Amino acid sequence: MTKMLSRALVAVVLVVLPSHVHAQWLKHPTPNTPRTKAGAANLSAPAPRTADGKPDFSGVWGTDAGPSLFYIPGDLKPDEIKPFVRTLLQERSENFQRDDQQVKCLPEGPRFNHFVALPKKIIQTPNVIVVLSEDLTYRQIFLDGRSLPKDPSPSFMGYSVGHWEGDTLVVESTGFKDSTWLDFAGHPHTENLRLTERYRRIDVGHMEIQETFQDKEIYSRPISVKVNATLVPDTELLEYVCAENEKDRDRLIGTVTEEKKTFTPVKVAPAVLAQYVGTYDFRWPENPTIPSLWSVTMADGQLQMVGAPMVPISETQFMWADSNRIEFVKDAQGRVTHFKAVFVEGDLVAKKVSGK
Repeated sequence: MTKMLSRALVAVVLVVLPSHVHAQWLKHPTPNTPRTKAGAANLSAPAPRTADGKPDFSGVWGTDAGPSLFYIPGDLKPDEIKPFVRTLLQERSENFQRDDQQVKCLPEGPRFNHFVALPKKIIQTPNVIVVLSEDLTYRQIFLDGRSLPKDPSPSFMGYSVGHWEGDTLVVESTGFKDSTWLDFAGHPHTENLRLTERYRRIDVGHMEIQETFQDKEIYSRPISVKVNATLVPDTELLEYVCAENEKDRDRLIGTVTEEKKTFTPVKVAPAVLAQYVGTYDFRWPENPTIPSLWSVTMADGQLQMVGAPMVPISETQFMWADSNRIEFVKDAQGRVTHFKAVFVEGDLVAKKVSGK
């Protein structure tokens, strides 16, 4: 798992920086949104319903799959994944995930829901739900009773049909191109991948999507992922066109092995490392209202974040997942307040919200 996460965040930053700010129609409140006395959207109000009594998922949402964005197999054991995958992931890691679909400016495919940096807008009608992304990709979920195509021509976003089970929307999707990845680590799938999603709107501001990926040609049992979605009210999508990556990706050079030669690991006392253990609130610049909680843990005297090792190069600086520079920052009282992910394009900050 460790090498498979290498440089995943860098691949993301190549795509999302420089950032843009949500600033479209900020003075135009989203219609029919419950409000507090102060005029803010009441995100804990009861979930809205359509005219036919179904939960209404309409709105702009920030979706976050947590650690699954970087490593999707979760608790699958190595012998439950075909052996060729380990070699493939090591190759992709060593080359800084240059072939990731985002780096190539291609649609997200089956991991469409996982990346909180690009909000999604759901438009719901009785017969079809359309999901739009800021990167100009989209999904259609047909609710008109049609069946999935038996022999689909593979596409980036696949083919989706849905039905209702009480207040839960169940969506079945097939027909994904096998060139798309399931996560930023590079886990593959075949054209026989089947994705089942169960959408449940908890209240006005929160939705859960339980996803199940099945691809028996590679994974011996299904992969389950929980996606948490938070409503982003009183704004609209801001067009985001990936143009420069396609032109510049061939200029990416070097390997993780070469990168490791640029820093020297040091020993840090366990008591010092323990200060950094905790939960950090990381927010993508493109969607700053949506929290993404990252956990820093320690096992056998080594720090880990999102399951990848953090190798100390000083008492406060670490290389995460082999080649991402992380720096912890303390206040005047010596308490850890946040960490910075350091990049040429700019630092990304995660505030500490729990821990010592």
